[in-house]
Amino acid sequence: MSVVSSVESVRPTSKRRAGGKVQRMPREVRERQMLDAAVEVFAKRGYNAASMDEIAELAGASKPLVYLYLHSKEDLFSACIRREADALTAALRAVIVPGVPADRRLWNGLLAFFAHTAEHPAGWAVLSCQARTHGEPFALVVAELRQELAGLVTRLIEETAEAAGCAVPPTEAAGLAHALVGAAESLAGWANADADDGRSESETAAMLMNVVWVGLESLMSGRRWTQAARP
Repeated sequence: MSVVSSVESVRPTSKRRAGGKVQRMPREVRERQMLDAAVEVFAKRGYNAASMDEIAELAGASKPLVYLYLHSKEDLFSACIRREADALTAALRAVIVPGVPADRRLWNGLLAFFAHTAEHPAGWAVLSCQARTHGEPFALVVAELRQELAGLVTRLIEETAEAAGCAVPPTEAAGLAHALVGAAESLAGWANADADDGRSESETAAMLMNVVWVGLESLMSGRRWTQAARP
């Protein structure tokens, strides 16, 4: 039996109002419920072990309806990754705004990053772990996210250098940005794993900010590490 032809077996997507009238649940609301459930299951089980039955049950829908709306397990996983990546990017873009000193923008970005990943641990687990272990096309979405985040940080580093009256080669700025993004990702995983230790997102952000900003200040002032002379 096909998914479409079995629609009569799908659980109702509507609820009955007083007086017997039926109010249908908007499709976008139902899809959001499915994606919410899928993110939780994928984060907990992993892509291979996650079952459409469990996702449907958690979403309060039938499996045929999940397939009808989101087509396949692969499409559902891709939709989850894209949604979580877009949400994280939007959270950062909302606080990294022009007209604010570079150090404040960097701090705002780090704080927003750690706050978002702490508030959405399942979404972050899907992005940081599950999506990277199953190859294309899933890993490509994460790579695009990392590139976008690195681009934002690269511009901050370049603007910081410009404000300090010095120049950082483009390749060095890009390399530092990628290193910062990688460090933030690793620190978010560590913080979420120990989420019950009472540490705030602000404290986590300050750990990385202290290292990064002190290092950038040294770089801007011309102080660089040099290998000690060997005997």
